[in-house]
Amino acid sequence: MRKSSVFFIYLAVNLALLLLLSIHALIAVKDSGAGLSVKSDLVKRLGLADLCLFSEARYARHLSLSDFNTPFQDHPMSLEHFPSGSMVGPPDHLKRKAVR
Repeated sequence: MRKSSVFFIYLAVNLALLLLLSIHALIAVKDSGAGLSVKSDLVKRLGLADLCLFSEARYARHLSLSDFNTPFQDHPMSLEHFPSGSMVGPPDHLKRKAVR
């Protein structure tokens, strides 16, 4: 068997798996709609904290629970060295102050 045939078989299998994963995701989203609204109501009633989005830095795990100085705890002029810091924008109240 030629190497190109092996590659095309590999490509076809991976595309089939991708298609199956996409179909599974569509079915799972349709099935979880009612359960998600129940969980959302529970979070609002209990006043739970935000979802843990990133696992690398403690100030990026729970964005609403961190203070302003935590990213600079090593040194005041230290640079952000975690990728999650570049994916999350500043809080809304800081954006409003910059506009004024």
